[in-house]
Formats: sequence, C-alpha cells, structure tokens
Amino acid sequence: MQRRNLILGGAAVVGLGGYALTRKTTDLPFDPMMAANAQEATGETMEIADMVMGSADAPVEIIEYASFTCPHCASFHADTFKKLKADYIDTGKVRFVYREVYFDRFGLWASMIARCGGEMRFFGMAELIYEKQREWTSSGDPAIIIEDLRKLAKTAGLTDDMLDECMNDADMAQSLVGWYQANAERDDISSTPSFLIDGEKYSNMAYAEFQKIIDDKVNG
Repeated sequence: MQRRNLILGGAAVVGLGGYALTRKTTDLPFDPMMAANAQEATGETMEIADMVMGSADAPVEIIEYASFTCPHCASFHADTFKKLKADYIDTGKVRFVYREVYFDRFGLWASMIARCGGEMRFFGMAELIYEKQREWTSSGDPAIIIEDLRKLAKTAGLTDDMLDECMNDADMAQSLVGWYQANAERDDISSTPSFLIDGEKYSNMAYAEFQKIIDDKVNG
C-alpha cells in the first residue's frame, strides 16, 4: 500500500504544473497558481465527473481511490480488478467508481491524459497507463514522462491537437486537484489503493476478501 502526503492547497499545485505539457518543450507552461488565484477571486471551478463502470442499479457500490503512479494500484488493476469486473461489475452486482489521488504532478498528468478521450475511453486509457507504469515513470525526467504518456495516448487514438488542448487546460488541472482534495478530506483517504464499499472504508485486500464482502452484501 502506498502512503504519501497528499498534495493539498493551491500553492502545491505550482509543483504539479511547473513544466510545459505540450510536445514543444519551448512553449510556456501553464501556471496553475494563476488559475488558483482566479478561482479564489471568482469562486468558480470546473465540475469534475466521476468515472463509473457498471449498472446504476447495482446493489453494491465500490469507490476506488488510486494514483496512477502507485505500484500497488497498478498491481490491483492488473489482477484483482479484472476479476471484480468479470464477476461483479459486468454481471450487474457492483457499480464501480474510480477517483484519482495525486501524490505528484506525474499522477496529475496521467489523469489528464486518461480523461482527455472522455468517459468512453477513460478506463481503457487507465488500464494502459497502469500496464505501462514502470516504463513511463522510470526516467524521473518530466519532459520524458510527459512525452511517454502522450505516446501511450496516441496508441489509443488521441491526436496531438487533442492532447495539447487537454494538457494545457490549467482550469482543469486546478479543478482536478481541488476535487481530489475535497474527496480525500471527506472520505479520510491517506493511502492508495483505498476503497469505499457501500460507504465503508477498506484498504487493499486479496480478491477472496472482496468476494466475501460483496457476496455478503448481495445475499444479505
């Protein structure tokens, strides 16, 4: 389980967006602090949609809090999540909600990439980002990381123009950070992956434990 300090407050967002996110490294970076200041003045933020999979009428709801840079989250999505999807989400027993946590700017960038194609492409992009996590995070170099993320996105059909627009959206970046901050504070999230199953918080667990909890709720 990954435990880090969550990035809280507008000042911390400067570190998230301190590099240009377009493919042209000479471009001026967007300044998330300017967006934060503008929002303080106007009180306005963008509404962030939950990414949801499964039936709205499912008897059990699972909310996952995860970071795209968290190795334990990548392991969960490579194994346990696939079983949950096949046995419970696809069969109408579980409504699954995915909410991002940002430990670092790289996780924020990955989130913006995943959301760039809209809800229809989100989970496919998320799966790809987790599958290739070791590769795109390995350099530690922001310029290389963002370029590697863009390459992944383009294999999923996103274009450079689409990515430029998404990755230079300072209002979206700031709103995402505020959204996760509010979620983390409300639901007491301090590590990833964490889960709310019908509102009750759980840490990461083996698939058999998920099965027991879900089956008890479905059959109870």
